[in-house]
Amino acid sequence: MSGSRYADMHRSVGLLVGGVALVTVSAKVQVPFWPVPMTLQTLAILLISASYGMRLASSTLAAYLLLGATGFPAFANGGGLLYMAGPTGGYLAGFLIAACLVGWLSDHGFSQRAADSVIMMLIGELAIFLPGVAWLGVLFGPVKALAGGLYPFILAEVLKVLLACAAIRLFRTQPLGSKTGV
Repeated sequence: MSGSRYADMHRSVGLLVGGVALVTVSAKVQVPFWPVPMTLQTLAILLISASYGMRLASSTLAAYLLLGATGFPAFANGGGLLYMAGPTGGYLAGFLIAACLVGWLSDHGFSQRAADSVIMMLIGELAIFLPGVAWLGVLFGPVKALAGGLYPFILAEVLKVLLACAAIRLFRTQPLGSKTGV
């Protein structure tokens, strides 16, 4: 393996581990909110996805979900397969979908213009909330799913989208993963 590829691989692994750590820590930062506490996970996922690009972002979120599936308390209130099948399971699945979509859009230049960045991040939010609310609907019915799993979070998620867009536009012009080949 050439020195450049070796350095790229180490860089990619470092970014992946750092991304998993960021999502894990962001799950533990809980803002008191009704009906459930709000975390900073969606903000972290949007930032990672737009910054890393599709391959590295999806690898990072897959590693995060795998870590949580093993029982490591990576999620907001624990870990394990039973936790993943609980009320937050749809959102967890949405994390990986969002990483793929936002990462792909970022790879294709959607983080270059402010309006495109906002659209890209809103697509990421939809990718998280659609399976999340759908799974809550299966467990509790559609009215409770919307009332407890979507409506209370809309304003906060719009704020997170704007923060993520500002951060990406300020710090990155090209996905970090696009240089690594991961």
